[in-house]
Amino acid sequence: MVKDVKDLEVFKSAHSLVLDIYKLTENFPQEERFGLIPQMRRSAYSIPMNLIEGSNRLTTKEYRRFVGIAKGSAGEISYQILLAKDLEYVSDGIYSELKDKYEIVIKMLSNLAKSLAKKNK
Repeated sequence: MVKDVKDLEVFKSAHSLVLDIYKLTENFPQEERFGLIPQMRRSAYSIPMNLIEGSNRLTTKEYRRFVGIAKGSAGEISYQILLAKDLEYVSDGIYSELKDKYEIVIKMLSNLAKSLAKKNK
């Protein structure tokens, strides 16, 4: 297992996505303060949080399970940014940037899961 998951590119990319989501949601309408804003933030920070939690588990199998949970949270973000675009809370350009970042994170998570599966054999 990795000594410090925070050194992995997938963690750094996920953390960057969290910061982007926080900045983005600062400008959402007030009526979303109990709706989409906390949901997007929670989904975003769940990605790196699950990477950290999984990396501190006792087995590679457990770590891989948490990577899967992180992938689920990343999937939630993909829909939430689409919803924010369709509600016209974000421009098409910002949506495209976030979508690209999401796709990078999900690809990295998939690669990490594959790597952990190989180690578990």
